[in-house]
Amino acid sequence: MARWVLHVDLDQFIAAVEVLRHPELRGRPVVVGGDGDPTKRGVVSTASYEAREHGVHSGLPLRTAAKRLPDAVFLPVDRAAYEEISETVMEVLRSTGAVVEVLGWDEAFVGVEVEDPEAFAWSLARQVREATQLDCTVGIGENKLQAKIATGFGKPAGVFRLTFANWFEVLGARPTEALWGIGAKTARKLAGLGIGTVSDLATADPDALAAVFGPMTGPWLVLLACGRGDAEVDDSPYVARGHGREETFQRNIAGWPQVEAEVARIAGLLALDLASEPRPALRIVVKVRYAPFITETHGVTLAEPSSDPAVIARAAAEALSRFTGRRPVRLLGVRAQFEKGARLDRCWVLPAIPAAACRARRGRGWRAAAGVRR
Repeated sequence: MARWVLHVDLDQFIAAVEVLRHPELRGRPVVVGGDGDPTKRGVVSTASYEAREHGVHSGLPLRTAAKRLPDAVFLPVDRAAYEEISETVMEVLRSTGAVVEVLGWDEAFVGVEVEDPEAFAWSLARQVREATQLDCTVGIGENKLQAKIATGFGKPAGVFRLTFANWFEVLGARPTEALWGIGAKTARKLAGLGIGTVSDLATADPDALAAVFGPMTGPWLVLLACGRGDAEVDDSPYVARGHGREETFQRNIAGWPQVEAEVARIAGLLALDLASEPRPALRIVVKVRYAPFITETHGVTLAEPSSDPAVIARAAAEALSRFTGRRPVRLLGVRAQFEKGARLDRCWVLPAIPAAACRARRGRGWRAAAGVRR
């Protein structure tokens, strides 16, 4: 039997939970975010598929969502309800005897050794639906990267397998942003180098990318495009790499002295949170979102790990001093970053085995792609 990594992703999870609680909303566009008042500032936590058809998606300002879809049903976030159902789903996955690595409320990796991964995936989906009445999509891969991307091709409520065998057939002609781990900024940077597709990136010179993105990230991007990733599913409890506090203001803050006062206040709240955190902070990051919606961050690495409120306050003030803009502010946040936990929640590590999967396509460059000196 072969070993497989499955990615289980609950479809439109938060919206689906709300429809279960309010059956009369089935088939209607549902938007969940903030306290449910679209006239206030806040962002969309999730939107039903009916709402997504009109351009409403996670992270969109609630006011913008209301303009795009004034007839949508807006509901407040109910964290306790989502956590309860999420735990039921994770227990269903664990009951199969498989190794389950929880990624959040609505997704998890599952590690199994089976002859027919599709049959196992459909069985998982059926058991989740029987226990919760919720649909899920299951991606199948030889590692986490492949399984995660496969889920997108299976939605909604389907199963899709993505492996080295069909990797380039499925993804080769797609833009680099199709890869889990590459965002718009990196994609634009790659495009500036003449790298527009996954196949382009897979055949790129890792040494050239290392000169632009760094000695680790450059070669890692090539491995990513070749479908390489972490295949170990770890069921140890997730350990957050940081903890933060942030606040959206219903009216913009125009004066910088008030911005400084608010950052100090939020840093104080963060320090109270850290009193029960066994790990000290290594770095303090301040987030500023200017009006209308431009976000910047600056951070300060502490001289030594600390949870001291005075140290956190000074670091937050220093980080804030690095912002050169003095425009009106709509959101402020302060975040403490800890030491990395033992478990990595994604495949952001170069595989231990050299890039054998890329060797045929990479020629002599495979050594550099794997971080091996010539």
